[in-house]
Amino acid sequence: MTDRSTPHQVQVHTTTTTRHDTSTNPQGRYRSGVSGGVNTANTATNTLFPEKGPTTSQVLAILAGLPVSGILFALAGLTLAGTLIGLTITTPLFILFSPVLVPATIVIGLSVAGFLTSGACGVTALSSFSWVTEYIRRTQGTVPEQLESAKHGLADVAGYVGQKTKELGQKTKDVGQEIQTKAQDAKTT
Repeated sequence: MTDRSTPHQVQVHTTTTTRHDTSTNPQGRYRSGVSGGVNTANTATNTLFPEKGPTTSQVLAILAGLPVSGILFALAGLTLAGTLIGLTITTPLFILFSPVLVPATIVIGLSVAGFLTSGACGVTALSSFSWVTEYIRRTQGTVPEQLESAKHGLADVAGYVGQKTKELGQKTKDVGQEIQTKAQDAKTT
């Protein structure tokens, strides 16, 4: 046997449609530095930590990010401690002044709700006015035609109502005459 200390590349061409698991090495390439011919390391690890090492910009980003993140964590801790201390000091004050604070909170809450409701109604009114104005602008050319058709429709309705009223009047007159005739017949008998 020969000694194989240098890596070799092998190309495989398949003609079948079977799918092989390539999760450990998706391109099917040989990576140097691993004995046995195939790199079995996770591909996510390979992309996060390339074989050539981190670049200068990556190192500078880490070096710049560490102090900034440390300062922000320290500020977050100080803010939390200050909040807890302030809460422990003011809790007895809240309890002592609760007869004043509770109604004041209710009044302020209702005032804010009133302002928000007023603003919402104003925005709704403006948007409705804008919609009506735009609708009128779009239909401005057809308004005379619509008025004419409305006039004809109203004339038809008025004629129908007049006819029905006349019929009802005639029917009422007939019923009235019938009642009078019966009343006179009842009187004579």
